[in-house]
Amino acid sequence: MPMHAIFQDLILGGSAVLGGVVNAVAGGGTLLTFPALIWAGQVERVANATSTVALWPGALSSFWAYRTELGSSRKQIALLAVPSFVGGVLGALLLLNTGNETFATVVPYLLLLATLLFVADEPLARWRRRPPQAATAWRRTRWAVVLVVQLLVGIYGGYFGAGIGILMLAAFGLLGLTDIHHMNALKNLNAMCINGIAAAIFIVNGMVDWRLALGMAAGAILGGYAGARVARRVGQKNVRRVIIGIGCALTLWLLLRNLTGVSI
Repeated sequence: MPMHAIFQDLILGGSAVLGGVVNAVAGGGTLLTFPALIWAGQVERVANATSTVALWPGALSSFWAYRTELGSSRKQIALLAVPSFVGGVLGALLLLNTGNETFATVVPYLLLLATLLFVADEPLARWRRRPPQAATAWRRTRWAVVLVVQLLVGIYGGYFGAGIGILMLAAFGLLGLTDIHHMNALKNLNAMCINGIAAAIFIVNGMVDWRLALGMAAGAILGGYAGARVARRVGQKNVRRVIIGIGCALTLWLLLRNLTGVSI
């Protein structure tokens, strides 16, 4: 195998490992895998679909590591899974009906949104750690709001996906949940629902570069399991800064490329 191909595989595998770690802790792994696939020469739609398929096994492994944190959450799981599946289907179908030129135009703004969500995660985390609210007559209303939000998150996740974990953690905070490990377990399960159904649709429609996806999936499994295991002990500030920097730089690069019409 040529040296440049080995180097490319190492970059893609490393991005998948780190993407799996980041997704297990909060969300935003796509901000690592998507740029790596663009760098490897993939067009935007294929890069997006391949990233979704590659990261899904990592979500499964991080969910497995967090499985004991779900406790007796059957009602929450059942209620949240429905809009997750439906949203994932709608988002994936929306991507299928979006030409690559249109998607390439939209994706810098999606990356900017995902990066801003990643920046916002720390203040949202402080908000989630507030004292739990007393049970009130608004509880059912909060559930209705969260289910609608989860449907919108599912649509966004099926279409692009970066930052859905952060959105879900914020929504779970509306329900009065305060145990971040329990919330992460619910988040990882619902991310599996969203990305799993979207990945299946992308696979059926032949949008995935399997040579790249399989190697990245192995890295995502390692990163997803490791991320869930170390989330309780390791601070993520430096990793977060790198991801935010990548997100901002890639957004600027893609915007300039779209404006100038040349690869920069």
